[in-house]
Amino acid sequence: MKVFTAVILLFIMFSSFNDVSYAQAKTIPLPKIGIDIGTADSPKDVSVTMQMLILLTVLSLAPSILIMTTSYLRLIVVFHFLKTALGTQQMPPSQMLAGVALFITFFIMAPTWTKVNDQAIKPYMDGKMTMDAAYDKGIEPIREFMFRNVRDADLELFLGLSNMPRPRTRQDLPTYVLVPAFAISELRAGFIIGFFLFIPFLMVDMIVSSVLMSMGMMMLPPMLVSLPFKILLFILVDGWNLIIGSVVRSFG
Repeated sequence: MKVFTAVILLFIMFSSFNDVSYAQAKTIPLPKIGIDIGTADSPKDVSVTMQMLILLTVLSLAPSILIMTTSYLRLIVVFHFLKTALGTQQMPPSQMLAGVALFITFFIMAPTWTKVNDQAIKPYMDGKMTMDAAYDKGIEPIREFMFRNVRDADLELFLGLSNMPRPRTRQDLPTYVLVPAFAISELRAGFIIGFFLFIPFLMVDMIVSSVLMSMGMMMLPPMLVSLPFKILLFILVDGWNLIIGSVVRSFG
């Protein structure tokens, strides 16, 4: 009997809660979200759908596009070589280096992206240019930047791998050949700068190691002693200003 009474009370409470919820639902409109897939009424609907899919694909590949077609690749390689040469394990953090490289990339690429905005994005948004024409106009400043910093040997490598006839002009060279050639050119440039960064810090390590051996302090790690001297050397020569200025000036 007690169990039956408890069930009745629970039923009454649940019914009253439903009534209150229904009453609140009448006064507060609830949003409805749905995704429908149906047949297209015209070829224009299919075109718009394809454009949306292409836009979503480009947005998902935006980090890769940013790395492969801008100065970011060379900067981040140089920064990681610098961190390794200094011998600091956690400072500066990798996220900080990535952020600094990103904002310096914005600084270097600002003239190029301004041309893209003026020549392609604005006319397309104003309806004065089609999407295909906007793409052709917008890719030109980016290609020009990559051509200024790519090596001819890397271009010849990917031209040979693609088995395509040698183009007569730069405009005839496909972008899918230019982008990987530019990427390995940036990697090479970053490794060259990283090699020269290692030389002064390696000399400090050798000097400290020789001094410790001459003093008979074999049990003291040379890296532990040389780290403060390397940091001091980096500060005295104004290392960040020197390195970032040199890397920015290295872009054509």
